[in-house]
Parts: sequence; structure tokens; C-alpha cells
Amino acid sequence: MLVANHTSMLDIMLMLYVSKSPFVFVGKKELVNIPLFGFFYKKVCIMVDREDTKSRTGVYRRAQRRLNQGLSICIFPEGGVPEEHIILDEFKDGAFKMAIAHNIPVVPITFYDNKKRFPFTFFRGGPGVIRAKVHSFFETGLLAEEDKSTLREEVRDVILQELKKSDIGLYALPLESE
Repeated sequence: MLVANHTSMLDIMLMLYVSKSPFVFVGKKELVNIPLFGFFYKKVCIMVDREDTKSRTGVYRRAQRRLNQGLSICIFPEGGVPEEHIILDEFKDGAFKMAIAHNIPVVPITFYDNKKRFPFTFFRGGPGVIRAKVHSFFETGLLAEEDKSTLREEVRDVILQELKKSDIGLYALPLESE
């Protein structure tokens, strides 16, 4: 289960670059309506209507099929792009509940620069280096569903601490893994 902070449309492209194994995204179905992007989004995504309980539960079945095919799953657990002044929004449970249910490790990934390079605000951003860091995995084999909140907060804290650290002087580092 690949999880990262969500700050920009660049996040999807950077995740495709960072991940060394094939994966599919779980994402909101509304994005299918974006011209051109929506066409490709349908091809690499398990879509979910977050307002529909049947759609949300169906994600688990479709994710299991993809896992059985050898694919990983990627979810941006903030559930959307937070407002510009928010460093990292609260995480939703879905990715962590799914990782525990399918007994797969959670891989936290920090995206440092995407909000600066290509934010969702018009006439902002600009060219420059984008960086990502793949953190140590969180194993889920010994966890039960009631552990999802603890797992969610531990993973969020890893990404949040890395983002705070980057604000005080990490510049133009290459992509790295732990």
C-alpha cells in the first residue's frame, strides 16, 4: 500500500516515477471528468464514489483482484488536496483498513516540492526540482482492524515530520530511499 501526501496533479506522475513496482491508484470518480487526464485516469485507477457505501465496499473486492495480479495499491490518504496553508491534512482510514485487511505493508512516501511547482491555484508555481522520499515500510501482518487508527497516525507522523524537516533547509536533494 503506497501512501503519500497529496499536494498537486504532479503527485500522480511522481508516484509513477518513484514506485519500482506496478500499481493502481484508488481515487475519486469525479476526476474522470477532467479532459485528457480523465481518459488516462480510468486506465490506472480503481474509482470510488466516496458518497456511495456500495462503491466504497466494492473497492476492497477490486483491490484484492489487483493484488492477486501482483499489483500494489496507491492511495492519497488525505482524501483530496488540502488548502494551501495546510502542510498535511488529516488522513482517512481507507488505506490503512485495506492494508490490514489484505495483510500488505504500508509504504509512506513524502513529496516535498509538488505544491510549489504545480499547485491547484492558477498562476502559481514554476519550474524546479521535485523530490520524494520513500520511507521504511510498516508491516501489517500482526495488526487487526482496530489498529488502523494507530497505524494511520504513525504513517502520517512519518510524512509530517519529514515535511517539517524539509521546511528548515533541505533543498534540491535527489530522489532517495531508505
